[in-house]
This record gives sequence, structure tokens and C-alpha cells, in this order.
Amino acid sequence: MKNKKIIGIVIFAVLILIIIGIGFLNKKGGGSIIPKNLTTVYIATGGGKEDFIADEDVVKIMENKYGLNVVYDNWSNGKLIKNPLVREDGTKYDAMFCSDQRFYDYYKLAPNKTNGEADRYNVLNGGLTLNTPIVIYSWKDVVDSLVKEQIVTEKDGVYYITDMTKLLTYILQGKKWSDIGLTSLYGNINIASTDPVTSSPGATYYGLLLSIMCGGQVTNENIETYLPKLKEFYIKSGYMNNTPADLFERYLKTGMGGEPMIVDYEKSIIDFANSNPDGFNQVKDQIRVLYPTPTIWNSHCIASFTENGNKFYQAFEDQDIQKIAWERYGFRTGITGGSYDVSKFGIGVPQAITSTVSSLKMDIYNRLIEFLK
Repeated sequence: MKNKKIIGIVIFAVLILIIIGIGFLNKKGGGSIIPKNLTTVYIATGGGKEDFIADEDVVKIMENKYGLNVVYDNWSNGKLIKNPLVREDGTKYDAMFCSDQRFYDYYKLAPNKTNGEADRYNVLNGGLTLNTPIVIYSWKDVVDSLVKEQIVTEKDGVYYITDMTKLLTYILQGKKWSDIGLTSLYGNINIASTDPVTSSPGATYYGLLLSIMCGGQVTNENIETYLPKLKEFYIKSGYMNNTPADLFERYLKTGMGGEPMIVDYEKSIIDFANSNPDGFNQVKDQIRVLYPTPTIWNSHCIASFTENGNKFYQAFEDQDIQKIAWERYGFRTGITGGSYDVSKFGIGVPQAITSTVSSLKMDIYNRLIEFLK
């Protein structure tokens, strides 16, 4: 009887040690070995942030801090605002995570039934969550020439396009690279972008161009004056990629001779620096990131439809999630700045983005795209 009692005490002690060990491993690794009591939330999700939301540490924070098992279903931005927003099994979504502010703003309006738009959920909460500005990527020699032309200005190691109107005029006039001293480059001065008719980043860029042409204020009256000029620019731009990832890859692989200047998001270079440090180190001394003044934000916005959707939206205020968003994927989580270590990349990235134009409304973008077609 005495031996059985001792064995029982030993077994009990071993179980206690196992439980403590599991708790230690969970705490250390941020994961969970024992099953969790999680709330599943269903999110209709636009593109452009796939790697970030799938990040293992982001998933763990959602689970361990907020008790959320997040299921992301891929939706195009256009379908988010036009089609019935239901899952394949007919269940309701808890939130929408679109890739552009104009779709978020438009979703909160009553559906346009004459265009066949479906009924929409009541939006309980939401707003701008992940932000990245439009930038122009170029190369050292090109930027040196643009500085001489007084189109680009360097300040505190950051390059700004301070005379965007002059650069657009050069393109519309058909000036050649050789006209600004770049005799090694053939053809006309151009800025490659994705197609605004089929690509959300391209549309955002052309919205910026339209804002600049209109002096920062796009109205129903002045848009008619500048749309023909914008279409001329579109025609002169020639072949366009359909996705920013393809364009950025082409920029890196073909160098200055292939793509002297391209339009993309700021986050692309930070994502590249983290995902391919060896490749980044090979080109970082030649790469130049140009910030148009003004530029325009690309904002990924959340609209919550349920209380669980609210919990998902509020989780993005978590400092650890915001740190991962910036340091690994280049998303700013504040509008103009934040606690960012901009020096670690060794290229000109400003602490804050201060010169911007407002995102255009959906009806302006629709008119712009239809005119370009």
C-alpha cells in the first residue's frame, strides 16, 4: 500500500512537470500544443497582402492574444462591392479587408441597384489599416540626370520628385533619354506602370497623375479638361504589365537598360530586402526610390460586420502586428509616419510621408478608366 502511494505521488508529480513544460514551450514559441478555444472569423479579402496575413507570427498573435482563428477568402475588389458577399456555404462574413480605400468608401454607400449591385452588410466599424505610398523606382545614373534637370531633389538622403509637372511634360513632348544626358539609354523618357484599366495599382497611379494635372482638386468640371491629356500619356506609355509583382521583378532583373523608371508601392523594396537579402545587397547601391510630391496612399481597409469582425479589426492595433507589417512587409500602419526604423535598409526611405493627395472617389476612377478604354 505504501509503495502504491509513492508511485501515485510520482505519477502526479510527472504530470505536473509535463503541464509546466508544455506551458513553457507555448510561451517561448508563441505557439500552442494544446487545443485552443478559438473563435473563427471569416474575412472577404482583397489581394496585395497575402504574405503578411499568412505570416506565422501574425497567425500566432491572432490566436494567442485575441483568440481568433482567421479564415481569409480571396475576393477581387470589384466583386467585393458588386456581388453578394457570402461564403460558398452561404454563411455570412465577419469583415471585409479590401485593398484600396475607394472600395471601402464605396461599400459604405447604398448599392446601385440599376448597375445590378447586391445588398450590403451594415458596417459596424472599420478604417485604414495597412498603408503604402506610390513611389517611382529608378537607378543612380537616371536620378543624377533628373537632379541636374531640377526635376528631382535630394533631402536627408531621400529623393523627391519636386517637379512632377515638368517630368510629365517631358514625357508628353516625347523627349528622349539622350536629351537629358543619358546617351546609353534608347528611346523616349517613360515611366512604366501596370495597366490602370485592369490593375488597381495602375489605377491609383493614374489617379495621382490626374490629381497633379488638376492642381490637387479633381472636380466634375475640370476632369473633362485633363482626361484627354491623361489618355495621351497612357498611349505614350506603351506596353504595360498587369501585376506590380511582375513589373518590379522585371525592373530588378533587366536593370537600368530594361526599366529606367517604374511605378510601384514603397512596400515592394522593403519586402524584397527582407525576402532576398543577398539580391538586395547586390543592387541597393544603384537603386533609387523616388517619392512624388505629392504622392498618394494605397490603403488596405477593414470594414467589420459583426462583433467578431470588430475584434479582428481591433487586433491590427497590436504593436507586435504593426511591427511585423513594417519590418517584414513594408506596410505603414500610421497615415504619415510612425515608429519606423527607416535606416536599417540602407536606402532613402523617409520617416514620414507628408505630401499627399486624397484618394479619389469611385465615380472619378470609373470615369477615368472608361475614358482610357
